[in-house]
Amino acid sequence: ETITRLKKMKKKIIMITGDNEATAKSIAAQAGIENIIAGVMPADKAGQIKLLQTNGEIVAMAGDGINDSPALAQSDVGVAMGTGTDIAIETSSITLMKGNIEGIVQAITLSEKTIGTIKQNLFWAFLYNVIAIPVAAIGLLKPTYGAGIMALSDVVLILNSLRLGIRRLSK
Repeated sequence: ETITRLKKMKKKIIMITGDNEATAKSIAAQAGIENIIAGVMPADKAGQIKLLQTNGEIVAMAGDGINDSPALAQSDVGVAMGTGTDIAIETSSITLMKGNIEGIVQAITLSEKTIGTIKQNLFWAFLYNVIAIPVAAIGLLKPTYGAGIMALSDVVLILNSLRLGIRRLSK
């Protein structure tokens, strides 16, 4: 289900495993993964990540073991399972506390919404400043009104940011 949701989000899924090709193909088929790199030694996983990055890919790596730690460190975003080893958790950018891979979808969704909210807030702050500063500079806006409008704009930006938490709580 998680793989299906990631594909709908236009994410490319690649399974990098030390398992032999037959085992990897069997597991990948059950999970709905088409791209497989099998027979990779633990030390070579980071090299595979680096190769993908060299080809222009932004790589998120999910893992839970000691052997995954170098690849988690090499990836643009390392995702460790909270049920995994301490070194994997320490090396990763994100730790899924419940160890459920579904958290990857939630993390991507939340990060995309966060970036969208940041862009909205920058737009509104910029718009306020583009309008209010010239109006104040030519004397059409009293400083006390300007301060009040600035405080109001801050409240609007804070409320816009709080929507992230409200949306998350409603799910």
